[in-house]
Amino acid sequence: MNVSSECAGLFVDINNTLYCSMYNQHQVVKRSLNESVMNSNRVAAGKGIQGSDSNQLGAPYGIFVDVNLDLYVADYLNDRVQLFQSGESNGITVAGSRSLNPTITLRYPIGIILDAEKYLFIVDFRNSRIVGSGLNGFRCLVGCYGRGSQSNQLGSPSSLSFDSSGN
Repeated sequence: MNVSSECAGLFVDINNTLYCSMYNQHQVVKRSLNESVMNSNRVAAGKGIQGSDSNQLGAPYGIFVDVNLDLYVADYLNDRVQLFQSGESNGITVAGSRSLNPTITLRYPIGIILDAEKYLFIVDFRNSRIVGSGLNGFRCLVGCYGRGSQSNQLGSPSSLSFDSSGN
């Protein structure tokens, strides 16, 4: 993939499409890895101009694409997580205080992942915590007592993942 900026996040979906979140360009681009010739990238989300409208992003970092090819973006500067349903250029805020139904206050979300049950897990960088969605909405999972070095605290987490048992 040829990009004009560094990729903050990379993801390969079930169709072997590579996604790159370019935080300096306020955009997520994609290209198929099945093509033998490297064609130009296609825009997956964002207009390339920083903003908070539904079709704009502010320094996108973590990205995740589910089996329906829906793209989730940790929209760092806008303190939200945007969902871009497959083929749509307008996103839906699914986490953050600016959503239609305000969920949880985020400060610089940087990483995102969905588990097998489609629950959302977010690395909330400035709040130094990991939050997750569940049947009763969002809740803090790790680092719920502020930034620090105690066993129940985190200091600026940047990513997360699950093992084969879902831990």
